[in-house]
Amino acid sequence: MYQLKFLKKENDLNKLIKQNKRYRNNLSILFVSLWDKFSTNLVEKVTEKYGDSDKGETLYIVDSFNMPHSFVIYNTTKAPCLVQLRRDRVFSEDYYSMIMKTLRIK
Repeated sequence: MYQLKFLKKENDLNKLIKQNKRYRNNLSILFVSLWDKFSTNLVEKVTEKYGDSDKGETLYIVDSFNMPHSFVIYNTTKAPCLVQLRRDRVFSEDYYSMIMKTLRIK
């Protein structure tokens, strides 16, 4: 179960990352490009499934058009890409089918 939050400013993402370093909370960031049909399809499916949810972990969605420099943070070279921070580890997934499986979307 995820709560969705669309980020519009790089400063907001930087604040989240700083907080994560301090408190070691779980953090999930979905990097997308709305020019890409796979990213658009993924955002539609995620919004359809979790759009009304107010429980669970927050899934932050970052669009490459609004925040192009944020893709450099975790060496994200493809879109869509799901980055999950778990305690001291960073997991990055850029295979479309694995992102769908991780987010529990069919």
